[in-house]
Amino acid sequence: MTIKIVAFITVKPGEEDTFIAAARICVAASRAEPGVLHYDLWRETEGERRFVFNELYTDDDAIKAHMASDHFKAFGQAARGFAAARPEIIATEAIDVAD
Repeated sequence: MTIKIVAFITVKPGEEDTFIAAARICVAASRAEPGVLHYDLWRETEGERRFVFNELYTDDDAIKAHMASDHFKAFGQAARGFAAARPEIIATEAIDVAD
């Protein structure tokens, strides 16, 4: 069963470009991982203008492999320097409501 992860990250003012540069590396490597169906970075248009990772995986094993990857660990280390708070991470599963 596919699993969708949505992660919200608030970045310290003035650190947006640094964050985007680090995220660019992580996103490119993540998209090449087996089991990753979708991996994009977005930004809120209003409010805190948080960054939003939109991720879709084939299963829980793909998520575990992603979290164990060197590029994910490196991004996590870098993010500690420019994140204003801990990320909010939401894992979801699909509900088929089509008839």
